[in-house]
Amino acid sequence: MLKSKTLLIIGFVWPEPKSSAAGSRMMQLIQLFQTNGYEITFASTAQNLEFSEDISVLGVSTKTIKLNSSSFDDFVIELNPTIVLFDRFMVEEQFGWRVSESCPNALKLLDTEDLHCLRQARQLAVKENREFTYEDLFSDVAKREIASILRCDLSLMVSEFEIELLQSQFKVSKDLLFYLPIFAERLNEILSFAERNNFVFIGNFLHEPNWDCVKYLSDTIWPLLHRKLPEAKMLIYGAYPSQKVLELNKPKQNFYIKGRADDALEVIKNAKVVLAPIRFGAGIKGKLLEGMQCGTPSVTSSIGAEAMAGNLNWNGFVKDNPNEFVDGAVQLYEDENLWKQAQENGFEILDKRYRKSLFEKDFIVEINSLLDNLKQHRNKNFFGSILQHHLVSSTKYMSKWIEEKNKK
Repeated sequence: MLKSKTLLIIGFVWPEPKSSAAGSRMMQLIQLFQTNGYEITFASTAQNLEFSEDISVLGVSTKTIKLNSSSFDDFVIELNPTIVLFDRFMVEEQFGWRVSESCPNALKLLDTEDLHCLRQARQLAVKENREFTYEDLFSDVAKREIASILRCDLSLMVSEFEIELLQSQFKVSKDLLFYLPIFAERLNEILSFAERNNFVFIGNFLHEPNWDCVKYLSDTIWPLLHRKLPEAKMLIYGAYPSQKVLELNKPKQNFYIKGRADDALEVIKNAKVVLAPIRFGAGIKGKLLEGMQCGTPSVTSSIGAEAMAGNLNWNGFVKDNPNEFVDGAVQLYEDENLWKQAQENGFEILDKRYRKSLFEKDFIVEINSLLDNLKQHRNKNFFGSILQHHLVSSTKYMSKWIEEKNKK
């Protein structure tokens, strides 16, 4: 009798697709593996919060797990998964060595979401009011993140730029990296130019680049834009707004903090333009993909647009200078022909770069190939084996010490 195909996902958090692009990404991965015959168990140490998706209705088994507890070993041995997917490198650090000891033949995948070391290096440069350089990348976070990538059999990447960076700056083998972006397609119902009003930004405020972006909108971009378009409103949506976010609400300047959106696509499809002057970050930006889905042009920064359009024209403007950013926003808001062309650019980007059908078959072929040739694949990644050996030696005994300490 053939062994059933089993996927264990160890989540950093429980999926919240209505709160973040990361949540949408996780739901897409679940669906992709289910479509290809995998039984899925989702485990996490996090609390299952109010806005978490009820994935049990999809037939996904769920399990709350503990840090520094051998109960995980018993759980994973009994499950005996074909594949283990770690949701971000921090999760692999915590549980990767346990998976390797308990289920050495399980294929280990890492979903990076974005390169944390790149995002944090850019954040530091912004904080210090200087230009980012590649020298900023070589941090302790980078050492941890790259080590995690090397310990895994394959890392899923959403950005071609980040794949190139890993290969050029950190000498990571291309055999360990697989490009699998967030999937997206245009909505069936697209509102016309005349049916829309206002500017919009949307983003989960637990994600630091979103807070910085909204503060920059409030302090720098909107005062310039409001003078040119005094009737237009700036609508800011996002899950988990803190008090400092709520304090930016300025109705007299038509700058509104609206909080969580029940339906992000509904909000974006009624807006005329998405504004996202992102000053630091990594990966690809869910809010800009959603803009394309809704036929809503955008003005963003070079970091915001990074790796998203390839060689295609952006669906609006990519501007880093505040005055040029504002000029682009005004043009899109007032010029219907320009707006329609930008909208078509967005549809072309979606059709040629983000349709699920472009990636699903090749991904499953890659997974099956790795499962069939796992020993040979790991032998080629000897540095990963070295890191795995030393992680087990150090982390295992620290974890067991913590476990014993917690019993007292």
